[in-house]
Amino acid sequence: MGLAGGLVAAALLDHGPWSVALALQITLPQIWSGFQLVGDGTGPYDFAVNGVILASIMIGISTLINAFGVKLMTMINSVGVFVELVAAVLLIAALIWHSVRGPEVLLDTAGFGEEHPLGFFGVFLIAAMASGYVMYGFDTASSLGEETKDPKKTAPRAILRAVTASFLLGGLLLLGGILAAPDLSDPKLGAADGGLQYIVLSVLGGPFGKAFLACIVVAVVVCTLAVHAAAIRMMFAMARDNNLPFSRQLSKVHPTRKTPTVAAIVIGVVAVIPLIVNISQPAIFTILSSISIVLIYLSYLLVTVPMLRRRFLKKWPLKDDGSEPGFSLGKWGLPVNIVAVLWGGAMTLNLVWPRPEIYNSVPPFEWYLQWGGVIFVGTVIIGGTLLYRLRIRHKTGVLAEHAAAAAPSEPDPALVAAQKA
Repeated sequence: MGLAGGLVAAALLDHGPWSVALALQITLPQIWSGFQLVGDGTGPYDFAVNGVILASIMIGISTLINAFGVKLMTMINSVGVFVELVAAVLLIAALIWHSVRGPEVLLDTAGFGEEHPLGFFGVFLIAAMASGYVMYGFDTASSLGEETKDPKKTAPRAILRAVTASFLLGGLLLLGGILAAPDLSDPKLGAADGGLQYIVLSVLGGPFGKAFLACIVVAVVVCTLAVHAAAIRMMFAMARDNNLPFSRQLSKVHPTRKTPTVAAIVIGVVAVIPLIVNISQPAIFTILSSISIVLIYLSYLLVTVPMLRRRFLKKWPLKDDGSEPGFSLGKWGLPVNIVAVLWGGAMTLNLVWPRPEIYNSVPPFEWYLQWGGVIFVGTVIIGGTLLYRLRIRHKTGVLAEHAAAAAPSEPDPALVAAQKA
């Protein structure tokens, strides 16, 4: 509990809507140059400062929407997801239609790894981090589970749908981009202001390309709202259990809007802090982006490892207690649990590995920046354990105002008969 709380709390503050909202800088200026509010993008800090401004505006909007009410958030999310799905399918078809090479290019290493200590496998491990950054936010469905009907069934199925859709659509988009890119050696493909957006504009041209980029903006907005909402619910849940400073204030629910307004505002304010740091410290931004994912994976391991242990001890799944039946993987539970532990452990090591390409790719080149992931995660583990041992374990427990009222017990028939007599 202490380590889990420490990791989740750190990830909560470290990985918020800021990291998603920054993606607006990659897309909006390519739609219209007027979105480059600071300079023309060629100055040393034009890109970073403009990204902070756009992301801060997005976080402000997200804070208002999440604080206003669940219905507005649900409506925007539903419309946004529909636009995302339609646009993703059409974009995949358009990119594949404009293919200039065949799928055999996926088997061509293009010389990558020749100077890497581990060869192409080392390059592959770095590339695999892309899936680590993407295939982790599925727990948002469980974070909002308390606000859904029949969460024991709907939340797990929502997670499976989210993972499957991300895998299929994301994978096909990357495939389409590789097949349609005019020149795979173009350095713009790996630039901060390039990437898939650059390919879309190059292949599909002005109006059509910008229309698809507008859909990408919709996806970023919806993702920011969802991540913000999940962070709010996580903070509220921990505060409700009295596991955060100022828990009583953070767990307050607005009487009319029925939303944890204080938590929404706090998450919004805290999310802007890494953005400000990013203006003149791009290396620190990269470290925070990577570490935030590491902390989430460690939090997952704190669930999957104990669950696997209980499976081997025949203590999981729990026996039916007669309550509402939930979701079950049946005979697939054990192998999926094993794969989850192996994947989580391998990805955690891969993400925290002190590579200069990830943790210190831009100056200043310092050892503490390259080892920033290891140092930060170690500090969080030690700090979280000490926080629990010295403070949280003495005060943890559901706050009185959030405790469920005890159901009245049935009177003892013998006692009633004795009283009547």
